[in-house]
Amino acid sequence: MPKPTGPLRFSPILKQIIWGGRRLGERLKKPIGAASDYAESWELVDRAADQSIVQDGPLAGSSLGELLAKYNAEILGRHAGLAAFPLLIKYLDCNRVLSVQVHPDDQYARQMPTPDLGKTEVWYIVDATPDSVIYAGLKSGVDRRALAEAVRQGRTDEVLHTIRPQAGQCIFIPAGTVHALGDGLLVAEIQQSSDTTFRLFDWNRTDPSGKPRALHIDQALDVTDYERGPIQPQVPQPAANGWENLVFCEKFRLRQTASHAVTGCDDAAAVLMVTNGRARLEGNGWDPIEVECGETVLVPASSGPTQIVPLANDLCVLEAVLP
Repeated sequence: MPKPTGPLRFSPILKQIIWGGRRLGERLKKPIGAASDYAESWELVDRAADQSIVQDGPLAGSSLGELLAKYNAEILGRHAGLAAFPLLIKYLDCNRVLSVQVHPDDQYARQMPTPDLGKTEVWYIVDATPDSVIYAGLKSGVDRRALAEAVRQGRTDEVLHTIRPQAGQCIFIPAGTVHALGDGLLVAEIQQSSDTTFRLFDWNRTDPSGKPRALHIDQALDVTDYERGPIQPQVPQPAANGWENLVFCEKFRLRQTASHAVTGCDDAAAVLMVTNGRARLEGNGWDPIEVECGETVLVPASSGPTQIVPLANDLCVLEAVLP
């Protein structure tokens, strides 16, 4: 297996769920089939059986886990030593409203029967219909008793803070935040590499066999942060070299650019998501590559400074890195 010398492109892992649609293929050019329930495209994942596979180049066919096992320092740079890549990168097509849910923090997740990471995440709104809604955090003053009573009475949505999202907005959802994505949304999601979800309410839906999905009300009430209150969209902060900072937390950093910019300058792996337009990536020691709307690449730390060169006027690139 040759050493990674430049950005790596991976084949998406598509997930079909009852709330999905067809925009992953129609808007982002994912290889969907004829069904109308394509909900998630896992762009970058290193979780046991769920493994991103390099799509092309000298390392084609290699999994992200295999790359980290053999070239840990080359991939991770100053974060070398991590046994698995700690972020999970997705696109979501919310054709129907998602369940109302909450994720645990690391401490709680480690104590579960099957230990996991906690789940802090961020949503970048790629597209939204005029009537789309996001439920993000509890309304002011809602405590455990009030939330439990609302769940019992089937009016969970009445105690949740709502946002009318617009394309280009960023919503930060720390662990412990009650939340749900509404219908009509196309979202890029950056999260800890965890698949632990506690559902409070699923809008009385049933699966094809007529059974409702499992709820986890007691666990959800246990892990909810009742002090956080309503969540508002992030306010982009201008940064150097054409970037805008969106989120800086202990799990990841997220920023965006619509112009010429440079990544890979701080000895860390960088994940780039092209949510609109096209760009060319250039650096020393490897051939340039072009990335299209909907594509995600991993820039190993060993790639060094990488130029992002716009090839369209409507470019938007997200960059996610470990802090």
